[in-house]
Amino acid sequence: MRAIGLAILALSAMALATTACQSGDESTHRTPLPTVAAPPYVCDHIPLRAVELMTGLHDPMARGFFDLSISEGTGDGNCAVYQRDGEQSKVLMIDLAPSGFKEEVEENIRLGASPLPEIIPGAIGSYFEPPDSKDNEASALLVRGKAALTIRLEMGAAGRDNAADVVALMKLIAPKLITDASAPSKSPSRAPTKG
Repeated sequence: MRAIGLAILALSAMALATTACQSGDESTHRTPLPTVAAPPYVCDHIPLRAVELMTGLHDPMARGFFDLSISEGTGDGNCAVYQRDGEQSKVLMIDLAPSGFKEEVEENIRLGASPLPEIIPGAIGSYFEPPDSKDNEASALLVRGKAALTIRLEMGAAGRDNAADVVALMKLIAPKLITDASAPSKSPSRAPTKG
């Protein structure tokens, strides 16, 4: 009799633990990405909390850096986020390049991508989520001048709105990466000459 009571108690504890885990997972699925970029960061500019939520990974591995000091008014660099498994599968790629063309965004929209909301004055963007993706993929592109910022979520967290996640991440990181990178470079002022 005592053994049956212990078995029932053990099963109840397992059911309670399973329910707690599922409800924790469910709340994670609904947790929106932060609206303000705050440390800790991966690759110096990408908020870790946003990456964890959109990929479903805790403490993912990240490699890369961004150079925002390029003199032609654009930045350069990338950040690749990997799953910490034997294969080190890439789950997220963020790329800043001095090769943006608004025509590329317009073509994406013509082919079925959705336009991004205005994130930065003078910028144009699009985002897309394949309807038949098995890996919860989504992507976004924002162009301002020659600066192009691309986000490719290659393996998103199951149960989340992956397209909304790439849009939210773009809102978080573009003001720093693309605005600073595409700001006109200031030329040193010259003292007036005496004539």
